[in-house]
Amino acid sequence: MKILTPTVKGIITGLIMIAVSITVYYFEALNEKFLAPLSYLIYIAGIVWTLVAFSNQEVLKSLKTYFSQGFKCFIMVTFLMVIYNIIFIKLSPSIIEENAQQTREELIKLGTKTQSEIDTIVLQSKEYYTTIVTSVAIFWYLAIGSITTLVASFILLNKPRKKAL
Repeated sequence: MKILTPTVKGIITGLIMIAVSITVYYFEALNEKFLAPLSYLIYIAGIVWTLVAFSNQEVLKSLKTYFSQGFKCFIMVTFLMVIYNIIFIKLSPSIIEENAQQTREELIKLGTKTQSEIDTIVLQSKEYYTTIVTSVAIFWYLAIGSITTLVASFILLNKPRKKAL
């Protein structure tokens, strides 16, 4: 029985990404601007790990089979990261307030909105913050997961095979 399935690798990858995110945020271990690239690097590494392990198996391989393996990994990461983002935002309401204040300051600098329009926009940004952040996260995780899976699959499908003696 195979323990490290693509789904399990996705769970491991997602948990590592969450641990890194918590470490960076709460302990300020790194500058937060490095969080997204570091998370995506871990994400890509998890997908590649899944596909390389699959390439070493003695099974019929095609783009479809590779993509299926990668999908099982990146869909779990996406699921875990979306759940994490929602919980993180709900537990840290100051993030919503900081975003609302930044939105207000940017709108005031632009000078194209009245005070009541600014208040309405800021109120809406608070109300929809979690939905917007979650939607953007889903889009990027699925896009990067799909692209990484396709690129790695093409590379692995076209790598020279070792010939038996």
